[in-house]
Amino acid sequence: MIWSIIIGLIVGLLARLIKPGKDAMGWIATIFLGIMGSFGAGVIGRGLGWYAPNEAAGFIASVITAAILLTIYNKMKK
Repeated sequence: MIWSIIIGLIVGLLARLIKPGKDAMGWIATIFLGIMGSFGAGVIGRGLGWYAPNEAAGFIASVITAAILLTIYNKMKK
């Protein structure tokens, strides 16, 4: 559980760094964003057989998925 929170924070922060623009989010929302990005990337990537658990591609896919979720969130917020 704590490991998921730490990875979620790292993934969320990286997603916020690669997505241009201002993202007014707190730490909890950033962690949630990262966890959802990791979960989404895991379901899609492993489900389609793109990568196995504990591969670097999964971490990269998590950051990309979190950035996509952040973009969707910002569009819905407006």
